Amino acid sequence: MTPNLLDGEYVPSSDPATREQVELYERTDGREGATMLGGPVVILTTRGARSGTLRKTALMRIERGGIYALGASAGGQARHPGWFHNLTAHPTVQLQDGARRTLMTARAVEGAERADWLVYADELYPFFAELRDRAVRTGDREVPLVLLEPVTG
Repeated sequence: MTPNLLDGEYVPSSDPATREQVELYERTDGREGATMLGGPVVILTTRGARSGTLRKTALMRIERGGIYALGASAGGQARHPGWFHNLTAHPTVQLQDGARRTLMTARAVEGAERADWLVYADELYPFFAELRDRAVRTGDREVPLVLLEPVTG
């Protein structure tokens, strides 16, 4: 593994919109393909929980002080998104924000830390609260909130 990138075989998403957005974002260093639902996005690269291959997805950009938050809402679906299962199994991930690619360590947050980040996320994306409510209604699940912090050392 190089200091700033995950190594391995990349398997593009089976979803055409995701695949095309990731390709456009990476090819232009985030100058294009950098928005979703009216807000900025980052590209998350995870290692597949079972396959071990690299997977990429565009997610809403929630950043504060060099730490990024990811809400595993899956649009309010009944199940957690695949990327959440991947980073739970392999918490070292790669994040691309514009042209910058950084290795990060993922960890789920709870309690007061979670509440603080949710207030911030809801200020940026008011629809995020509705996605969390929908996840409870459709799947009786709490949307996990994950923080990404730069790998040190």
